[in-house]
Amino acid sequence: MCYSPEADLIAGLVVGAVGVDAMRHVDDRRDLALAAIPLVLAMHQFIEAVAWWGLQGRVPEDVGEVAVGVYLVIALAIVPVLVPYAVWRAEPSRTRRAAMFPFVVLGVCVAAVMLGSMASNPYEATIGGRFIAYDVGAPEGGALAALYALSICTTLILSSHRKIVILGVLNVVAFTLLSWLLNEGVISLWCIWAAVWSVLIAQHLREVSREHSATASAVRSYSPSGSG
Repeated sequence: MCYSPEADLIAGLVVGAVGVDAMRHVDDRRDLALAAIPLVLAMHQFIEAVAWWGLQGRVPEDVGEVAVGVYLVIALAIVPVLVPYAVWRAEPSRTRRAAMFPFVVLGVCVAAVMLGSMASNPYEATIGGRFIAYDVGAPEGGALAALYALSICTTLILSSHRKIVILGVLNVVAFTLLSWLLNEGVISLWCIWAAVWSVLIAQHLREVSREHSATASAVRSYSPSGSG
């Protein structure tokens, strides 16, 4: 979510490029879901640009409505499942994976409630200045938002990877600040945070890739064939 369609497009291009780089450094299938997060966020930004244009009358109304619906499905149903699952999937520690799992399940439950609300209530989107105001008519929306943040932030913080933990801590601060700015009707800067997310994930995967390469080189150097 960003403050203009142009900002969404720029953010989408930047985040998409970072996502491609993240995918290039995947050496283990367990990291694939994590590397996919920036690409999903990039697609999210592009879709919201179309939603902006629909609300501004720059594309057919039906196209804009579809964009709003797809945007909400990604934000409310895919992200709260994908992020906890990706972090859980990439976690090497069995103990930490066990601690994360309840929050993965929590993300699935939040997504299910959000999808059910979208299916049973008409969702709306209006331009509120420097942001788009979305409304899915979810019951206890504040509680759901808290559970949404809990499932994502806790899973990140429980990780054994330093960059992922940093992302989790920063996410608590960013979620609080950006939600306040949006609720006060000031501005939406979630697209900037999506870029930060993507960079940290790409850096983490680069480090993991270097560690895998170093380990493989060490194994080759100590193997009978490598020792000559």
